[in-house]
Amino acid sequence: MSIRSFRRRWQVKTGKVDTPIDGEVPFWIVSLAFHLVVIIFLARIMMPDRESKSVSLTLDEAIEEIKEEDVPLEIQFDELITEDIGADGDDGFEAAAAQAPMIEVTSEDTIDLDMELRDTAELVTDNDPVDATAETLAIVPVKGSVGNSVKAASGAVDRLTQEILMSMQERETVVVWMFDQSASLMRQREEILERFDRIYEELGVLEAAGHRSFASGGDQPLLTQIYAFGSKVKPLIRDPTDSLATIKEAIQSIERDSTGIENVMDAVMTAAKQHASFRRIDRSTGQPGKNVMLIVVSDEAGDDVGRIDEAVQICTKYQMPVYVVGVPAPFGRGETLVKWVDPDPEFDQSPQWAVVSQGPESIMPERLRLDSTGTFDDLEMIDSGFGPFHLTRLAYETGGIYFAVHPNRTTKREVRQWETNSYSAYLRRFFDPDVMRRYKPDYVSNQTYFARLKANHARDALVKAAMFTTTGTLESPVLRFEKLDEARFVATVNRAQQTAAIVEPQIDRLYEMLKAGEEDRPNELSLRWKAGYDLAMGRAMAAKVRAESYNAMLALIKTKLKFDPPRDDKTPQNNTWLLVPADVVETGSQDTKLLTKAKMYLNRVIDEHPETPWAMLAQRELATPIGWKWDQTYTAPPQPQQPRPNNNNNNATPRVPQPNVNAIPKQKRPPPRL
Repeated sequence: MSIRSFRRRWQVKTGKVDTPIDGEVPFWIVSLAFHLVVIIFLARIMMPDRESKSVSLTLDEAIEEIKEEDVPLEIQFDELITEDIGADGDDGFEAAAAQAPMIEVTSEDTIDLDMELRDTAELVTDNDPVDATAETLAIVPVKGSVGNSVKAASGAVDRLTQEILMSMQERETVVVWMFDQSASLMRQREEILERFDRIYEELGVLEAAGHRSFASGGDQPLLTQIYAFGSKVKPLIRDPTDSLATIKEAIQSIERDSTGIENVMDAVMTAAKQHASFRRIDRSTGQPGKNVMLIVVSDEAGDDVGRIDEAVQICTKYQMPVYVVGVPAPFGRGETLVKWVDPDPEFDQSPQWAVVSQGPESIMPERLRLDSTGTFDDLEMIDSGFGPFHLTRLAYETGGIYFAVHPNRTTKREVRQWETNSYSAYLRRFFDPDVMRRYKPDYVSNQTYFARLKANHARDALVKAAMFTTTGTLESPVLRFEKLDEARFVATVNRAQQTAAIVEPQIDRLYEMLKAGEEDRPNELSLRWKAGYDLAMGRAMAAKVRAESYNAMLALIKTKLKFDPPRDDKTPQNNTWLLVPADVVETGSQDTKLLTKAKMYLNRVIDEHPETPWAMLAQRELATPIGWKWDQTYTAPPQPQQPRPNNNNNNATPRVPQPNVNAIPKQKRPPPRL
C-alpha cells in the first residue's frame, strides 16, 4: 500500500485532513526503525549462542560463578527440632504438629538480593552443565534439611509423622523403614516401635474426618515395609502393608548382627530399586502411582559409604527422599566412645566404652589435631551440629531430613562422662542448632569438593594442614627437671632438647602450610570455612611461639639459671625446675609479633562465630598462656628401701579382714561390636 492510498483511507475513515505521516512524522518513523535495527543487531551480538552455558551473579561488585550445589534450595520447617520439641517437649506431639506444616524455602547461605544478572548464564550440577532454561530450572531438586537435633528417637518419629501426612495429602504413600541390626540400636528400635501407634492414630483421625486421602475408594493411602540391615539386607514383610500388628511383629523380629558391619548404602539402594514400581508414571494422569519415603534408623556412619554417589543417583532418579534417624557426628573426629552396659543382669553391670564410627561431619578433615603443648593428639569429643557426612549428604541431596539423636543433648552446660546414657556416645559439649545450621558442611561429591579446594587456597591449606596433623603424634614436652644428680639432670635436658628439635620443624611446616592460604582468606564467603581457617591459623601460630620459646627456655636452664637460696635454715634448697605456661615470650620481637597475630586470629573467631565449636576451641587456646617461664620447687630424694617386717610373727601386724571366698564376682563380658 502506497503512502498516498494510506492517507486517503485515513481521511475517509476519520474525517480528518492531517494524518500521522504528515509533516516531520515520517522522519520519526525512519529514526525509530533505524534504532530498532541497531538494538536488534547489538542484542544478537550480546546474546549467548546455544553452546554458551555460563551463568554468573555479581554480588557487591564481585562476580562469582553460580553452581547448583553452591546455592541449593533447602526446605526447613519453622520449628527447628530441639530438646524442647517432639517427644520431650512440654506440649509433645501436638506442639510439633501445630507448627510442622509451615514451610519456608531458603538458600544455603544468606545472599544479597541486590545483584546484577549478566547476559550469559550457566546452570552447573554435579555432572555436566546444562542450559539454564525454565524447564531445567524447574527440575532442579529441592535440597533437604540438616542440623535438626532431638533428645529422643520418638521426637524424630513425631516429625516424620507430619512428613508422612503431608506426603499423603499429595498422593498415596509407601514408607520403607530400614533398621540397622547393631546391639547399640536395640533400645532405640523399641522406642520407635512404641511410637508407631501415633502414626496410625493420626490416620484414624483423618479417616474419621473424611480426609480426601481416604475418599478415592482405592488402596489404603499408607503402606509400610520394614527392612533390617547389617552385613546383609533383607525385607521383613513380604509386601508393603497397612497392618500395624504385622509392622510391629516385623520390628520385634530383628536380630542382632554379630559382624558389626552396617551396609547402609546397600540397604537404601535395595529398598529404592525394589519399590521403584510404585513410582511408575500413569499415562492417563502423567503422575507417579505413589510416593515412596525411605527412612533409615542407624547409630553409625556406615561401612559402605563409598557408594554414596550411587545411592544419591538412584534415590534422585526415583524421587524418593531419604530420612535418617541417626546420631550426631563428633566435631572433626571419625570415632566416638559409646557407653555400653551389659544388658544381661547376670553379668557385670559396670560401664564399658566401645569405639564406634560415628563421624566425621565433613568429607575431609577440617580441624587440626593440636593441643596447647604442640602435640598432634588433641581431638576433644564435642558435637559438630550435624550427622556423619555421607548419611547426612544422602538425606540432604534427596530432599529428606537428617535427625541427630542424643539423649544427653543440652546447650546449657557441659556434659560429664559419667552422665552419658547407655548406648550413647560421650560428647562433652552441644551447640545450638539455630546457630550451627549456618555452618553446614559442603554436601557435594568428592569431585566438586576438591574443585572448591583448588578454587580457594585458604580452604586447600586448611585441609592439607588438618591431614598433616593426623599423620602422627608428636611427643609431649617434658616440663619437670629434677636436679638430684648432675649427670642425670643434663641427660634429661638433652633428651628434651632432642624432642624439641623434632617438634619445632613439624610445627613450622604446619604453619607454612596454613600461611600459603592467607592471601585467599579475604575472598572466602562461607562462615564454616572462615571459622575453620582462622582457628587453625591462630592455633598454629600459637604452637609455633610455644615451640620456639620452649627451646629457648631449655638453653637457659643448662647454663644461666640458678636456684634461689632457701628462705631460712628449715627450708630445704630447691632442686627442681618446673616449666609452666606464661604470657612471656623471650625469643625475640619476631615471635612477639607472631603472638599478637595469633591472638588476633583467635579473637576474631570468638567475635565472629560465637556459640560454635570453633569459638569454644579458640577460647580454650587463649586460656592457656602462649609462652613459658621457669619456676622452682623441692623434690625429696628417693629413700633407701626398708627391709620388710617379719611376717612369721602373727602378732606383728593386725589382721586384715579377708573377703568372703564364697562370693563369686559376676563375669565381665567385653562389649560386642556396636
